[in-house]
Amino acid sequence: MNERLARLHAWWLYHQLHDEDGQATTEYALVLLAAALVALLVVGWATAGGGAGKVGRLFDRVIDSVIDKL
Repeated sequence: MNERLARLHAWWLYHQLHDEDGQATTEYALVLLAAALVALLVVGWATAGGGAGKVGRLFDRVIDSVIDKL
């Protein structure tokens, strides 16, 4: 009886581990898709409309600050 229980437990653990591997891959893919969407939104905002001017002003302030410290 104990050998049967051990085999059943080993079978269950094997399937649990492989199911979690697939789940981790899916979660990783979803996180990458979300990051890509956010990146596209930021790039779209920064290159069109008021975002372009704000990014340009920020870049100018950073460069001016670095030059002032040299």
